Amino acid sequence: MPLKDWGFPVGRFFLGAGPCSAENEQQVMDTARALACAEISFFRAGIWKPRTRPGHFEGVGEMGLSWLDRVKKELGLAVGVEVATPEHLECCFRHEVDLVWVGARTTPNPFAVQALADALKGTNMPVLIKNPMSPDLELWMGAVERFHRAGLRKVGAIHRGFTSSEPEEYRFPPQWKWPIELRRQWPGIPLICDPSHIAGKRSLLCSVAQKALDLLFDGIMIEVHVSPEDALSDSGQQMTPSDFVELARSLTPKREESTEIIQRQLNELREDIDGLDRKLLRLLEKRMAVVKQMAQLKKRGNVSAFQPHRWEEIVENRLAEAKALGLSSHCVFDLFQTIHEEAIEHQEKVFMEDDSAQD
Repeated sequence: MPLKDWGFPVGRFFLGAGPCSAENEQQVMDTARALACAEISFFRAGIWKPRTRPGHFEGVGEMGLSWLDRVKKELGLAVGVEVATPEHLECCFRHEVDLVWVGARTTPNPFAVQALADALKGTNMPVLIKNPMSPDLELWMGAVERFHRAGLRKVGAIHRGFTSSEPEEYRFPPQWKWPIELRRQWPGIPLICDPSHIAGKRSLLCSVAQKALDLLFDGIMIEVHVSPEDALSDSGQQMTPSDFVELARSLTPKREESTEIIQRQLNELREDIDGLDRKLLRLLEKRMAVVKQMAQLKKRGNVSAFQPHRWEEIVENRLAEAKALGLSSHCVFDLFQTIHEEAIEHQEKVFMEDDSAQD
């Protein structure tokens, strides 16, 4: 079901905001009051907080839902929380929560997701599913599918970035190709971005949020705290209500369709792109043909398909050329790493062939 039919107020785009954690009644109400005039679609707050290690603040539990009751009654805002168990859902039903989302630690567990889907059968509860911590599209899509099979129609996805073992600018690098692929395989699925977790710091929130809208995401969910420096969880990625209002006003959603003149010009340029892509594919075919010739020589000499020094030479030279051409080193490295992996597979297939088959 399209997001516009979910029954939430939607301005220029769907917008959720509120603290990472509901810490006390005063903090919740002060933050909600400051956001009441910001035209948000719903007020979010963490009630149960799954922490990586015990001993950290793990949320106030059902008591916090009574504070969200006040937000609904006094300020007229819809409210949403993260859930991980059917017991959480029972609490949400008692307090008439308007929306729930499944967290990144729960999505990878099909048993937990199925238990939530079963508990929601026969309801009209809107559900958003965050991507798993690792970039596993099948797990993400599988979680969405479980709720659809339970008869739910207000089902969407939240992109919150992925874990990485490499030093990164972001807390959880976005790897935008995955939500784009999700949308390609599941056209029309409502897609929300969580810049707070992707960025991990306030200075990057605006650029991440705008990037999401540039990629035609349907909305944004951002963590807002009346006093971020005093927050009991994720203080560095939360922003003040006033900064949030300024950020929301600065964001510009993009259109998928364009004017007739621009569309005609785009079509001409796309024809150029298609032609260049065909040339790239033919070049790749020729490259793999050379790779197979190399594999025959390596097979005769009992030489490994993988040559570390040669791979290091390729990386060094290609990245230098990319820099001179003004191309992204990250993009070029990923490209040649994929090509190199494919070349290794081609060579290994040659190694496995019978000698008689090559005569």
